[in-house]
Amino acid sequence: MTTHANDTAPVRFDTKIAVLLRDDLAGWQRLNVTAFLVSGLGTGHPEVIGEPYEDADSTAYLPMLRQPVLVYEGSKETLTAAHGKALARALPRAVFTSDLFATGNDRDNRAAVRAVGKDALDLVGLAVYGPRNAVDKVLKGARMHP
Repeated sequence: MTTHANDTAPVRFDTKIAVLLRDDLAGWQRLNVTAFLVSGLGTGHPEVIGEPYEDADSTAYLPMLRQPVLVYEGSKETLTAAHGKALARALPRAVFTSDLFATGNDRDNRAAVRAVGKDALDLVGLAVYGPRNAVDKVLKGARMHP
């Protein structure tokens, strides 16, 4: 992260958090997949989590990601290509496959992903974290979510 002498200056992160969603998902699916995907980044890479929040009444709130999450969309082919690029660059990533819409718990979710080879996953979502330029290369061909 770039630091500034002036605390009011905008912060520019040298990393990027991005979610890529398949463009044929229903609205509720897009929200569900995004929530699940970003939850994986904080557990695997605690540096993406900021400090806890507190309001003016000293009510405590959980910490959240320390930087914005950019959401993109693309075709099934774009998602498959991005997955391959993320693997080739060894970037931290989380996946959501179409099979997970039919499961109802973490154990079954993990079993559904484990049952399919990486090249045959029916991806509907991918979260990626890493250096800005590397994440941008992974997302080539995707467009910002409307």
